[in-house]
Amino acid sequence: MSTSTRGGVVAAEWTRLSSVRSTWWTALAGLLVTAAGAGQLAIYAANANTNDDPADDRGIVTVGSVLIDSVEMTQYVVLALGLLAITSEFTSGTIRTTLQCTPSRGRVLLGKAVVAGAVTFALGLLLGGVGALVARPVLGEWGSAPAAETIGDIVAVAVYLALIGVLALGLGAALRSAVLTLTVLLATLMIVPLSLQEPDIDVLTRIADVFPGVAGGHFLAGDTEPYPSLVGLLLLAGWAGAALLLGRAALRRRDA
Repeated sequence: MSTSTRGGVVAAEWTRLSSVRSTWWTALAGLLVTAAGAGQLAIYAANANTNDDPADDRGIVTVGSVLIDSVEMTQYVVLALGLLAITSEFTSGTIRTTLQCTPSRGRVLLGKAVVAGAVTFALGLLLGGVGALVARPVLGEWGSAPAAETIGDIVAVAVYLALIGVLALGLGAALRSAVLTLTVLLATLMIVPLSLQEPDIDVLTRIADVFPGVAGGHFLAGDTEPYPSLVGLLLLAGWAGAALLLGRAALRRRDA
């Protein structure tokens, strides 16, 4: 594939995604959820240090840790960008036009992945900045925001959301339904891992650790156990890549 062809596909996908109102409504919803979530978690942290129960005391918490905790809710808004980038075309039937203009289905999906990943990464940076700005004054004396660490946490959140967006895109290409894709994502990111962790059986917990949401959580937290944070990032990237391959196979196997 030539550079000009790749650029044309990416430019077309960006034009299509940016011209859809749902993209901007989703971004706005993400901003509101992030601000509300970060603010609420910051209030909880401050209240824990000032109530009458010393067992609740958390001490000084970083703005980055509050931001990372708020991602648990924000991700479900942001991943809508990824899945709607393709499921909306199946719903409206415009996928036929897309594939007529670019017959290579792998090329189409790659272009969508580049755009969805870039948009969700940029949105993640914005959401991270907003979350940090909201959380810092709410935490007051119980919060700290070292510049390098906070910036690192914001970038990590953006990387996580970008990979989640690509994962949603790949599953959307395979399943073709926004509702079905969202259901599978909820199960994969939250329901199944929680169900495996609940019995507190070591082998089940280890299985849960390789699911994308859990792996991403270890990456965001900078954990060293049960594996280094880099392994968590690679696991999440692997899930996103596998979803794209699944979506590509589905697009090639079935008519639009």
